[in-house]
Amino acid sequence: MTGARVAVVGIHGHGASHIRNVARLAEAGRAELVAVADPQGADDLPASVQVFSGLDELLAATEVDVVVICTPIQTHVPLAELAMRAGADVLLEKPPTASMAEFEQLSAVVAETGRACQVGFQAQASEATLKLASMVAEGQLGEIRGISAVGKWVRKARYFQRARWSGRRRLDGVDVVDGAVTNPLAHAAAAALLLDGSTGVDDVRSIEAELYRANPIESDDTSTVRITTSRGTPILIAVTLCAIDHLEASVIVHGSEGRAVLTYQSDLIGDTKYGRADLLENLLAHRADPSVPLYVPLAATGGFTRVVEAVRTAPDPLAIAPELVRWEGEGLERRPIVLDVENWIDRASDDLALFSEIGAPWTTWTTQPREMS
Repeated sequence: MTGARVAVVGIHGHGASHIRNVARLAEAGRAELVAVADPQGADDLPASVQVFSGLDELLAATEVDVVVICTPIQTHVPLAELAMRAGADVLLEKPPTASMAEFEQLSAVVAETGRACQVGFQAQASEATLKLASMVAEGQLGEIRGISAVGKWVRKARYFQRARWSGRRRLDGVDVVDGAVTNPLAHAAAAALLLDGSTGVDDVRSIEAELYRANPIESDDTSTVRITTSRGTPILIAVTLCAIDHLEASVIVHGSEGRAVLTYQSDLIGDTKYGRADLLENLLAHRADPSVPLYVPLAATGGFTRVVEAVRTAPDPLAIAPELVRWEGEGLERRPIVLDVENWIDRASDDLALFSEIGAPWTTWTTQPREMS
């Protein structure tokens, strides 16, 4: 028994984890890695695995059941469409698209082809995330005052120099929207929306975005975004890639009867550890039995894509004043530390407030809520 025939597109960096995961499923007879596509080529793969420079060549040469796409953001839609039109189901890394227009385009392809498109928000398959979402829905935390997503991460120059698209809002005239909110800490925003039961396109009423940067990049690395959902819940995202220390991101539910903290990378609610399902395994189960629901179908990322669209159309991130930034390291290890950013993130989270509303020293402007059409 060899299981589903799987191809992986983009096998370096995070893509390597997908190769390992297919190998794990192959040992259980659930999947077989038949081909990969990457312009950089491939090393250390079994001789049975065919290697191609692009997905079009791969699909022309071999039959596959599932295509895993782990490529630059701006390539997601054309590659996913190519795979689905060839009859394959898709596991697509996050963020699925760089704009609402692309999201609508890809949604139309899903509807037309009838193929499955699972999006790589792994935290959505965490028992911890789903348990807390159930607690919120059942009123166990009382009336929800709001939800906050907090990220205090470290990214060095190496991160922004790993690829041409890294840290870019646009590249060669194409939207990329690679910023703290929309890519490295995208899981935090997506999990917060899931906890509120507001994952769909129509579940978001308005979005306010304040985007800043300490790094010499186009995109944001220190930002607050406030989402107001259709049910009236404020969701405050406060994140930075310029912290003193790299800490696990968390999503906090503020209720009248209690406060719950989800540490989604470790599958924790408070100190209680939960398990996590595998998204590819779930996609294979759905293929075998369509009554098995996907954890993260494309439609369930519509609310998050509203956030991407708000960031995409927001004014370019403002540079944080040099006197508010301390630099450490040299060369590829060089990184900025925004002074006291951890304190300002905590205050924003507690107050469900934008940086400008609490007087963070780098703020000089405020956006206004924009009603979502």
